[in-house]
Amino acid sequence: MNELPVALSIAGSDSGGGAGVQADLLTFAANGVFGTTALTCLTAQNPDGVSGVVAMAPEFVVEQARQVFRFFDVRAVKTGMLFSAPIIAAVAALLREQRAVPVVVDPVMVATSGAALLQPEAVAAVREQLLPLAALVTPNLDEAAVLLGRRPGDEAAMQAGALELARRFGVPFLLKGGHLGGDELVDVLATPDGRTERWAGARIGGVDTHGSGCTLSAAIAAHLALGRSLSEAVAAGRDYLRRGMARGVGAGGRQFIAHLV
Repeated sequence: MNELPVALSIAGSDSGGGAGVQADLLTFAANGVFGTTALTCLTAQNPDGVSGVVAMAPEFVVEQARQVFRFFDVRAVKTGMLFSAPIIAAVAALLREQRAVPVVVDPVMVATSGAALLQPEAVAAVREQLLPLAALVTPNLDEAAVLLGRRPGDEAAMQAGALELARRFGVPFLLKGGHLGGDELVDVLATPDGRTERWAGARIGGVDTHGSGCTLSAAIAAHLALGRSLSEAVAAGRDYLRRGMARGVGAGGRQFIAHLV
């Protein structure tokens, strides 16, 4: 029997299919991992915007995840849209029971379309309860600005910001530079002991980036589930995302990330 490692996505549903658990499951499968889910929210959305959010009861979010842990040997967890302080508190309590399992935290706050995906009062819960449990946190520059109190404006500021966050929370941070201008896209990994690693590549145009953050964090979680080191998992996750963006897939008159690459 071909036994696949198992990963769990604790995240919201995207009715448009490009982000959330839909993107996570495609990414897990494409990277050789069996995907499971615990839904935190249902969203009514398409790539242009979010028109509604219905949050799950926190105890039901946890029950979904607990049932997965009871049956499967979960090798990695990825968290995405958690939306509210009660959901974050419930998920954090569960993850504290599973400290041997690496957790990739995508601190989802705002959709690409600009819609708020995290209630303002939940930001403190993310900082205090969720981030210290992570094996890796993957903020974009807008999310980093919320955590830092300032928005890094260039690569040097990105490196300084990633180091500051890693030391403050005691966990590695991958600061993503997609929201910077220019033709080169740079991501910086920093660890609490002061080490940094840089990845760079030409910006890929012509593809809708909706779901790119979900895809990257899920791909990194998949490679952690496969037993890769953190640096190897980040490199493999970035390669997977860039292949999907370069290939693209057409739907609704637009090019989106191709997951089955």
